[in-house]
Amino acid sequence: MRIPDPEPMPMISLASSPVSSLASSPAVPWSQAQVPVLEARSLTLDYPGPDGPARAVTDVSFRVASGERLVLLGPSGCGKSSILKALAGFLRPAGGAVEIRGKAISGPGPDRIVVFQEFDQLLPWKSVRDNVAFPLRVARKLGVKEARARAERALRRVGLGRALDAYPHTLSGGMKQRAAIARALAAEPDVLLMDEPFAALDALTRRTLQEDLLALAQEQGFTLVFVTHAIDEAVLLGTQLHLLAAHPGRTIATFDTSGLGLAERGTPPFEDVVRHVHDLLFADGARHV
Repeated sequence: MRIPDPEPMPMISLASSPVSSLASSPAVPWSQAQVPVLEARSLTLDYPGPDGPARAVTDVSFRVASGERLVLLGPSGCGKSSILKALAGFLRPAGGAVEIRGKAISGPGPDRIVVFQEFDQLLPWKSVRDNVAFPLRVARKLGVKEARARAERALRRVGLGRALDAYPHTLSGGMKQRAAIARALAAEPDVLLMDEPFAALDALTRRTLQEDLLALAQEQGFTLVFVTHAIDEAVLLGTQLHLLAAHPGRTIATFDTSGLGLAERGTPPFEDVVRHVHDLLFADGARHV
């Protein structure tokens, strides 16, 4: 399903519809009254190559309202991370536009914080608390006392209250990711951007952090763009699901999954959606150019 531009984006509601009736599910229009926090319009992204620019993403459009959680889902090579880099301001569009609150994104900024997949995002010579406080002092110009107090509050929110004075080399992978999330939340960005942050974790830690992230999102209402290639994780974490085909990345469909969360995980409606998304992603047209 090609998303029209610049008209409001239609969304298929999966939250309460069995798979057998998805084709006739009513579209849910994106409200004209809502001002998007983030918007991509006909986004096209290229990377330089020996034979000229190589296209990574073509004609992708979406809107993210305040408090929404958009998940970009697709196979390796579909441009998920490239889109996130464009939203973060690290990659300039070859075509189309990316905007935050109606203004073109021209580079990185404190209104968008990225949490990457890699564990080693922390400065090894600083304690966990000082790792979280450091960007607050540099980017937000907070005093030492205020920065450390805000860092401590953020670390306690993610369950690291007992590790405030620990150093990164003493932490597990899951604890390092919690610290990275705390650092992002402490900065109070408009948008939290997460690039497969749980992909390298063991299954138990991954599930725990998924639950913790949902709890934090519901508590704080932050706006989230989350990249994953795991279908069940996408359905669980997202209120809006954007499916991408590979080579180059392009839109397959966009779904409203706001009615599916922790309470629905493992239930027939949840599993029906997972199977339906799986079928869309593994269709020949989604996997090949």
